[in-house]
Amino acid sequence: MTGRPREFDVDERLDRALEVFWRQGYEGTALSDLTEAMGINKPSLYSAYGNKEALFIKALDRYSEGPASYVDKALAAPTARAAAETIMRGAVDLTTSSPGGCLFVQGALATGEQGACARDELNARRRAGHEALRARFERAQAEGDLPPDADPNALARLVWTTTYGLSVQATTGATAKELHEAVDLLLTTWPPTTP
Repeated sequence: MTGRPREFDVDERLDRALEVFWRQGYEGTALSDLTEAMGINKPSLYSAYGNKEALFIKALDRYSEGPASYVDKALAAPTARAAAETIMRGAVDLTTSSPGGCLFVQGALATGEQGACARDELNARRRAGHEALRARFERAQAEGDLPPDADPNALARLVWTTTYGLSVQATTGATAKELHEAVDLLLTTWPPTTP
């Protein structure tokens, strides 16, 4: 005996859940918000996605593969400077056109104990992003694209700190033009390529 087939598109409903989490954050989102936005009942939500935490993790994956996919493109950029610029400009474009800034920044900033799982997941993902960018900058240094005295870890920290700050600025009303000007200014301080 087999169960009834689902009568809804799992990916399309996941996109709806992503929008709710993105707008309201993890702790600010109730199961009723999700079921209403997704157009499904609680048993269907649990059956298709698991609990709220599991759905949030799936939504984060969807966010990484979709709206925030500029990060993967950046890591494949031909130079360290291009990688840094792609991340920062991608963040500007995304956060000035999205409902809630950067989901990785805003998704679980103000959470209590009930939101600890979401906060821990986002912390882990931000650490992984930092490590991936640091490794990209180390490779650039080995290839002569960054000078020997450049600090790949500090550069990665600078790029992510700026990127997350751009997201916060976007949520408080800064325009894309203003934020791109901030990126332009930061890039004037980028270490020169080794001759």
